[in-house]
Parts: sequence; structure tokens; C-alpha cells
Amino acid sequence: MALKIYNTLTRTKELFVPIEEGKVKMYVCGPTVYNFFHIGNARPFIVFDAFRHFLQYIGYQVIYVQNITDIEDKIIKSANEENVSTAEIASKYTKAFFKDIEKLGIKKADYYPKASAFVKEMIELIKVLIEKDYAYESDGDVFMSVEKVANYGKLSGKLIDKLQVGARVEENQAKRNPLDFVLWKKAKPNEPFWESPWSKGRPGWHTECVVMSQHYLGTPFDIHCGGIDLIFPHHENEIAQAESASGKKFVNYWMHNEYLNIKGEKMSKSLGNFFTTREILKKYDGEVIRMFFLSKHYRSPIDFSEQLMIEAQKGLENLYNSLRLADFSPKSEFNETEQFKEAFSKYEQKFISALEDDFNTASGIAVLFEISREIKKRLSKNKKITKQEKQDVYLLAVILYRLGKIIGLFNKEEKFQKNIDRNFEDILGLLIKIREELRQRQDWELADKIRIGLKKLGIILIDKKDGTEWEVVL
Repeated sequence: MALKIYNTLTRTKELFVPIEEGKVKMYVCGPTVYNFFHIGNARPFIVFDAFRHFLQYIGYQVIYVQNITDIEDKIIKSANEENVSTAEIASKYTKAFFKDIEKLGIKKADYYPKASAFVKEMIELIKVLIEKDYAYESDGDVFMSVEKVANYGKLSGKLIDKLQVGARVEENQAKRNPLDFVLWKKAKPNEPFWESPWSKGRPGWHTECVVMSQHYLGTPFDIHCGGIDLIFPHHENEIAQAESASGKKFVNYWMHNEYLNIKGEKMSKSLGNFFTTREILKKYDGEVIRMFFLSKHYRSPIDFSEQLMIEAQKGLENLYNSLRLADFSPKSEFNETEQFKEAFSKYEQKFISALEDDFNTASGIAVLFEISREIKKRLSKNKKITKQEKQDVYLLAVILYRLGKIIGLFNKEEKFQKNIDRNFEDILGLLIKIREELRQRQDWELADKIRIGLKKLGIILIDKKDGTEWEVVL
């Protein structure tokens, strides 16, 4: 099976064909650095980082660009509230962004362009749009005339004659059409500014991403990613500028993740129903947050809740348990026998097939749990396992580890330490045998004390028809 991606532009799942064989040029919308980013923003950062891991695994060289928006009205507002300069705000929250994504296990991008470093290029783009009569100046501001843009609305499916001035469309008497969007904004008193042919001011948000993506990736490039909330107006307006200026297609594939919701409502700072990633990281390890997002398909909405976070934590811990129980260590040498290669190929094919189907990480993680269950099944017998059985279990653990690494899991080296006595299995086997004798004598109270006591120690007993299995939850 070849890689297929759901392309927002065509609203279909398409076979992925890169512009340049063996290479993927990829742009992911990054943070506006006016505050700590909320946990909903973390979803695209994690999902598309994992997608990059996968692309590299299947043989692509990936050029990965993520912007830092350090020119924006929200930054000015935040600077005024904290009584510091906009540069201080941008610097403070850029550093916080890098610190937090490191905890999420996100690999750094190849390039992190800052909007403030590309103002000259943005001015040049705006000049081209004015010369081609796609844009106009009005009292120091410059606007894009959407009525002159061919197929405006093709990404979002929004038609110009049906669009209404609303929350995402700024009303301004200087515009010829209420839907026209700003390319250059004249500075108000005490606001930061750059010199331009039209006024002292700053570029519009939509212009920033066009210039930065094209600078590193050219036109067209392969994949542009972001949250579904960016489809309109941000990505729609990127296309309008880029394609009007160049006459070429801007991007071949558009990928958008769905919302993270709170009680059915989109999580956002404007609604006040959000948690920052930094707040969540105080309670949960970054890898748990990664597991939380990847356990669901990226185009499916997720309702954020404490219960789902706990489930993600337990699920990740169960995978680590299987590796620990198999005495797996990432540092151990491993001889790849023909038996291993055959078993690995079987599971790898299932895992890769899931991810090649529009990056279905939920189905991919199901394969990881399938391997995990097989490890525990082989270890849960109430007898000493043979040397060959131990080797077979270790083989499965290597497969589990290698497949999980494809999407950025299993990064916590300390979690591979078993921290249990070498006689653990003998002692546990004896307790299980005593408990079974108590159950046969219908001494339920004492049998239950053993089960509850073991649970408090992090050992769960699972009674089945053919015996009792156990699971360590450290």
C-alpha cells in the first residue's frame, strides 16, 4: 500500500506523490508567541511531528519548517498588559515554546523562521500584489481584494457571495469590500513599526506565512499543515496571495487536524475554556500527552477530559510494562535472526499500512497493543518459562519498541528499569496459587485481600478460564 493523505483542498484521500522524488517539503503553522500555547495548539505540533517521523522512516528526506509569529496584535496587547516591550514578550514566549515542545518529545524543525526577520520580503510581495491589481492602499493600510482572486474560497469551500462579516472578518471602513483582508497595517501611536512605501506599520499575519514558507520550500511545495481552525481565513488567504503573485500553485497537499474540545466546544483562548500545555505538563508526562493525541485519528475531534488523559497514561504504561517484563533495554545488542525478520515484517506491515492510510495512528497504536498483549500472554503462565520462550518474548519487545519509535514513543530511558526483585515471579506465582486455593475453599474475603493488596503494590490480577494472569502497573 502506498501513502495516502486526505487533502483539504480536494476533499479526497489522495495518493501522495512528492514534487521531488525521495524528498518532502513540509510547512507547519507554529505559535504566535504572546503567551504559553494551550493544549489544543499542542495537537498539530505533536501530530505533524509524528507524521514527519513516519515519512523519514519510510525513506523520505524531510525538510520541516515551522514559523514563529513574533509580529501580531496579540503580542502588542500582551506587552501592554505586562508593561514590557513586544520584543521582550516574543522572546519570553518563544523560549517557553521550545522548552515545552522538548517535554512533548517533539524533534526540532529544520528551520524556525521568525516573522520579524522577513519584513523586507513581505513588503516586496505586497508590492507585487499591488502592481498586479490584486491589492490596494487605503490611508496607509494595504488590503487584498478578494473579488479579484480566482477561485477564492477553494480551500474552505466558502463562496464570496455567501460570506458574511463576522467574528473572523474584521470590519473596516477603509476596505472596498468587507471581506478584503489586510496585507499591511498602519501603526497606531506607541506600536512597533517598520518603514514601508505606504506607512510606518507591520505586515498582516496571512502575508507572513506565505513569505516564510516560500523562502525555504519554494513554489509549489508538498505539504502545508495546521489546525482546522486555520483553514479560513488564514490558509485561504495564504493561497490567495501566493497564487495571485506567482501565477503558480502554492501547495500540493493541505493537512488539517480536528479540534480539541471541552464539553463539545472548541478549546480556545477566546472562549476562555483552555488549559496551557505547561499546566498539563505539571500533571502528566509529555509522552502521555503525545499518546493522548496519537490514540485518535488526527481528523477526528477529541473531547479533552481527565478520564481520557488517565486512559492515555495507563495505555502508555501498559506498553512500557510489556517491555520491562520482557527485560528489554534499548541499549542491549540484538541479533536479527531470520525468525526476528519474519516476525518483524508481519507486524511492521500492519503498522505501516495503518499509517499509510491517511496517517491513522489510532490503528497503528492498536498494533502496538496487540504485540503488548502477546508478550504478557506468554509471560503470564504459572510456570518458569524456557530460555527459548524468553528469547521469543524479547523478540516481540524489540518489535514493539521499534514500531513505537516510528511515531515518537518510548523516549523515557528510565522507564525501562524494572525495579523488581529477581525472585518476583516466583513469589507472585506462589501468592496466585494460594489465592486460587482460597477461592476453591470459597474463602472469598481472604482471597480478595490478596488481590487488593497486590493491586496497591501495582500488580493487577486478571482471572480467566484457564488461570490467572497478572500485569504490573508501576
